[in-house]
Amino acid sequence: MAVETRNPAPSRPDKESGGGLLHRVAGWSMRHALLAVVLWIATLVGVTAASVAIGNDYHNDNSLPGTESQQLTDAFAEHAPGGSTDSVQIVLHHDQGFLATVNRQRVSTMLAEVERLPHVAAVTSPITDPGARSPDGRTAYAMVTLDAPATEVPQDDVRAIVETAKRAPTDGMQVELGGDAVRSAVEGEGGAAEGAGILAALVILVLLFGSLLAASLPLLTAVFAVGSTLGLLVLASHLFDVPDYTAPVMMLVGLGVGIDYALLIFSRYRSELLAGADRPAATVKALDTAGRSVMFAGCTVVIALLGLLALGLGSLQGMALGVTLTVLMTMLAAVSLLPALLTLFGRRIERSVRKHAARAKRASGDRWRAWATQVQRRPWAPLALAVAALVALSLPALGMRLGFADAGTDDPAKTTRKAYDLLAEGFGPGVNGPLIVLTEGSPQSAEAAREAIAKTPGVAAVTPPQQLPDGEASMMTAFPTTAPQDEETSDLVTRLRGTVLPAVESSTGATVLVGGATAAADDFAGAVSERLPLFILVVVGLSALLLTAVFRSVLVPLKAAVLNLLSIGASLGVLTLVFQQGWLGAQPGPVEAFVPVMIFAIVFGLSMDYEVFLVSRIHEEWRRTGDAQHAVREGLAATGSVITAAAAIMIVVFGAFLLSPDRMLNQFGLGLAVAVLLDALVIRCLIVPAVMRLLGTKAWWLPRRLDRALPAVRLERD
Repeated sequence: MAVETRNPAPSRPDKESGGGLLHRVAGWSMRHALLAVVLWIATLVGVTAASVAIGNDYHNDNSLPGTESQQLTDAFAEHAPGGSTDSVQIVLHHDQGFLATVNRQRVSTMLAEVERLPHVAAVTSPITDPGARSPDGRTAYAMVTLDAPATEVPQDDVRAIVETAKRAPTDGMQVELGGDAVRSAVEGEGGAAEGAGILAALVILVLLFGSLLAASLPLLTAVFAVGSTLGLLVLASHLFDVPDYTAPVMMLVGLGVGIDYALLIFSRYRSELLAGADRPAATVKALDTAGRSVMFAGCTVVIALLGLLALGLGSLQGMALGVTLTVLMTMLAAVSLLPALLTLFGRRIERSVRKHAARAKRASGDRWRAWATQVQRRPWAPLALAVAALVALSLPALGMRLGFADAGTDDPAKTTRKAYDLLAEGFGPGVNGPLIVLTEGSPQSAEAAREAIAKTPGVAAVTPPQQLPDGEASMMTAFPTTAPQDEETSDLVTRLRGTVLPAVESSTGATVLVGGATAAADDFAGAVSERLPLFILVVVGLSALLLTAVFRSVLVPLKAAVLNLLSIGASLGVLTLVFQQGWLGAQPGPVEAFVPVMIFAIVFGLSMDYEVFLVSRIHEEWRRTGDAQHAVREGLAATGSVITAAAAIMIVVFGAFLLSPDRMLNQFGLGLAVAVLLDALVIRCLIVPAVMRLLGTKAWWLPRRLDRALPAVRLERD
């Protein structure tokens, strides 16, 4: 994106050509192509080496400012400093009874070995604790208390606990392990998703360009950008709170966006070569048009991501900053590394383009031109059908339940899922999602709270209150009768907080707080819902303002905002059907609490990519001819094949993350892939041509007063 300039660009950018920062960066890269590539290689190697040497300092900031769960966490830290640790559950099951003589000795020996392992503070034995044995005597559990939070215990030490416990089972005894530390340590490694996505993207690019070399340039540009950003992210984790799940999400977005941005510029470069331009002139024209579109589209993605800061949630802010850094690096690579590669390999690429692409491009343009003509002939029918389909897909999102993944949504073959199921079968489903209750007041007030909770429908049992070290507060655990992911458990939290415990507080003068994983998920959903209107207003408002300045139109930005919201709603609806309702064989459960917000930010920005690329070509033709219908046809003819190819690349890159063992990445991958699919095929190929046909010349209307107030920003040079 650059402020409009009046001087046309020369064939080869030079220091005197002006044209803004974009022109200066690209011009320098073209003049010093080999040096530019060497600098990118040095950057990639340097930041990677530094990140490996220093290591990461990822930190999951799970704070929820202003919520009752956060109040409980803060109160616990105040009354029991240093008392917050995590634990691992060793679950033991024997069909003939857990306390068989042969098992008793083996279990005691195994627990003694576990207690001697690093980072193990204490181990409780179900042999001496009757409360850790199920009523039928077949299932029991030992609590392994760690000496630090799960995120700070090395995964190798957690695996040592798992391996030591797993050596015990004989004579029909089953041993499984649960807990957040175990889930993280035994989770399968990624890598297959990224590799599959890159390979599929390469295949699509080869089919599009007919040349392995030409297809490799957008891919190489994206890999350099994402690889460099990975190293920078590790270094940035020492300065900011960056969650440990930022890196895979960053790769997910970076690969898709990086390939797309380079593809859009390279596609325009190829078009200019086929139109008769020489290589330097083709590069300049591609950067003056598609390059500016990429810069503008990247800015809208950044605005959408930074809009997450308005939510004020630490877990989202760190991820937003990490993904924003990725988008900025892909933008930089697209306008610096790609021009250098085009200069170095331009002669070979030109021969390949002229040999393979001319006939295919002409035929493709004719097909898209004919398609646009058909849509424009009867615009209301495709418009009504497409909008109805998007609305229908959006409806399930109204019933979306947010939560946090636990072992109950793990693969049934994992030890954490087996431990979860054994505990639920032996002790009841609520044992996997206990509610933590903290009472600030006298022991009598804590006992009154316990009695009130025990009488509440939906509560299976409540432990006796335990005083915290300073003697000013007590803590107890309430076990629901339902599983942590059940809606009835959320209703129980609401009932305790809304009616049961306020009565105790008014009669005793104590403060009673309810927390735990289920309560935290409810609080997160409430915090997001409360701040969501501001978030949407910031993202949609700023993006619409930028589009207004670029296209000198009120209706085009309004159309873009409405259609983007429709594609996001449809994506979230599909996400609800698959992961909440269990369609397509997915494990039913709530949608990860922060996934919809992240998808909104990312998809809203990515949708602007195709909006800007298509509408900028339409706008270019409109300024040249003044014929609104002709501009739509030619704009779609020029960009249709590129948009569908770019969308296909994003879909396979995002969709490949369904191969990941991580449920959160599965949801991100599916949500983003569906949104891009609907945006490229339904919105850009059906709705936009139909709406632009109905609007005609009114699409470019802008009040004079607003026209004078807005800066002149253009995506194409005169």
